Amino acid sequence: MVLKSSGLLTKEDMERHEDLPEWLVNEYKTFEQTVLDPTFPCYFGMKGQRKGELRYAYISQDDWTNLPQAVGEFLTLFNEATKIKHGLFIFVEPFEEEGKLEAYRDQFWDIIQYLHDKDTVEWPEDHPRDPEHFLWDFHFKGEPIFVFGNAPAYKQRKTRDLGNSMVLGFQPRAIFQGLEGTEKGGIMSREKVRERVEAWDQLPKHPDISHYGDPDHNEWKQSFIGDDIEPITGKCPFVHKEMKVHS
Repeated sequence: MVLKSSGLLTKEDMERHEDLPEWLVNEYKTFEQTVLDPTFPCYFGMKGQRKGELRYAYISQDDWTNLPQAVGEFLTLFNEATKIKHGLFIFVEPFEEEGKLEAYRDQFWDIIQYLHDKDTVEWPEDHPRDPEHFLWDFHFKGEPIFVFGNAPAYKQRKTRDLGNSMVLGFQPRAIFQGLEGTEKGGIMSREKVRERVEAWDQLPKHPDISHYGDPDHNEWKQSFIGDDIEPITGKCPFVHKEMKVHS
C-alpha cells in the first residue's frame, strides 16, 4: 500500500491522528515521550514540544512529493512577525527492517538532494555552493537551514534515536540569532546542551560537532554524525544544481 504524505501538521493534528498512517501515530508517540523526558538534552525541542510550537510532516518510502510544500509552508510560518521560533520534524516511513546507519545516512542525503532539486528559489549569491567550503550551509526558498538526521540505527548516540523512523529536524539559522558560535550566550548554551548530550550518550562530543563559521569545520558532517567518535571522511553526497551543470 502506498502511503500518501501530508501537509504541515500541528501537535493537535498529530494527537487527533485523523487520516494519518498507523506507523506515524506510533512514531509520534515515541518521539514525544523521548523529547519530553526531563533529562533530554535539547531544551529547544523539549520546550517546543510542550508548548505546541513544533511542526511536523511525513513522507512515505514511495512518495516524497509533499516535502517541498511542507518545508515551504513551515518557512512561511517561521518568518511571520512572532517571537515563536518553530522547529520542523519530518518523519520518514520506517524501512521494513531496521537498516545499518549508512542506509539511513544515504537516504538522508537523498532527501536533502530531492528537496534542493525541487527548490524554485536561487541560493543567495554570497553563500558557497560547495559543501566542502567551511561557510556552506543548506538553503531552501533562499533560507539557510540546519538539517540533522535521527535514526534507529544509532545505538550509542541515543540522543539521535527518536524511534523506528528516521526523523529529519529543520532549524532555520535565524533560530540561533544571538547564540552564534562566537557569542558568549551561544558558547554557554551550547556547552550546557553538550554536557547533557554526553551524559545521555555516555560518549564524548562527536569530533565533527562544532559551530557554523568554524574554518576547521564542515557543516554537512554535523548533519548526520557517526555513532562513534571517529571523524567522517569522504566527500559530501550533496551536489548543488549549479555545480551539476558545471561538472
